Amino acid sequence: MKVGVLQFFGWLDRSVPLPSIYDAALERFAVMDTSGYDAVWLAEHHFSGYSVCPSVHMMGVMAAARTKRLRIGTAVSLAPFYNPLRLAEEVALLDVLSGGRVNWGAGRGFERSEFKAFGIPGEESAPRFRETVDIVLKAWTSEKLSYQGTYYSYDEVEVLPKPLQTPHPPVWMAATSLPAIDWAAANGFSILMDPHSSRTDLGAKRRYYREKLAAAGHSDAGRVIPMARLVAIDETAEKAHDVARRAAQWTVTSYIGAAHHRQEVRTFGDKDPIDFYLEDVVLHGTAESVADQIRALEADAGMTYLLAAPMSRRSFTLLTDKVLPRIAG
Repeated sequence: MKVGVLQFFGWLDRSVPLPSIYDAALERFAVMDTSGYDAVWLAEHHFSGYSVCPSVHMMGVMAAARTKRLRIGTAVSLAPFYNPLRLAEEVALLDVLSGGRVNWGAGRGFERSEFKAFGIPGEESAPRFRETVDIVLKAWTSEKLSYQGTYYSYDEVEVLPKPLQTPHPPVWMAATSLPAIDWAAANGFSILMDPHSSRTDLGAKRRYYREKLAAAGHSDAGRVIPMARLVAIDETAEKAHDVARRAAQWTVTSYIGAAHHRQEVRTFGDKDPIDFYLEDVVLHGTAESVADQIRALEADAGMTYLLAAPMSRRSFTLLTDKVLPRIAG
């Protein structure tokens, strides 16, 4: 099983100097580079302390500079917020500067406050996302790009640099909803699976994606499908539960439930949102228990790539030192 880290940049305590959030993450990348991790996947968010990394490509350059073998993933580049040519240039430049280590994950976003601030109507999010992805891939593989779309038109534009990886970096599409999975499968894209789905939904969506791939004439064989999971690990189950509850409260307050950051309607299985995260989403417990939970997901959901989001420094340390040796390789 491959293991990567989904790196958020949460600024929970505004009394903490903001640069320390980035310093801690960069230190983590250096540890990951020598500890058997496959990749760090950088989360892009805007206008919220939930995660203060508005540019995953700029952060990716910093990650590449601190590492030698670790792959640099975007989870995700929020495609509707970019001019497609600018996005193609930035990701290609990151690929060149990292020595061909980019994993490109793209998504359309779903946070209404972000679309409002960027002046993009919510109903345009999906078609803008799909057109942008199409243009980026064509820009990487065409000597000169000509394109006539709904939102963008180009005539004989030479987009440079080209990615170091040929024909381009490996590509994933973030797919949480069934329509998003339908589109990704129909077009043969591999998908990134989100950290907010319940464990049951995660397995159901993975099976659904496999069926839709086959129906569209695409093979599921050999695909790497990262499944993101929030992880809280500590010396005792009680301590881990406390970490998980605090992190769940932060997630619900800052990202799921806050009125000023209201996202698309999300249900919680008729449970209190915090209980939903604790019972159905977060992997939490001792290192041995979490390793067992990961193995259960391997069996039940077909997990072959854990995209872990450690919920504390202690969780990351134990994931690295205790859990990773048990499940990788």
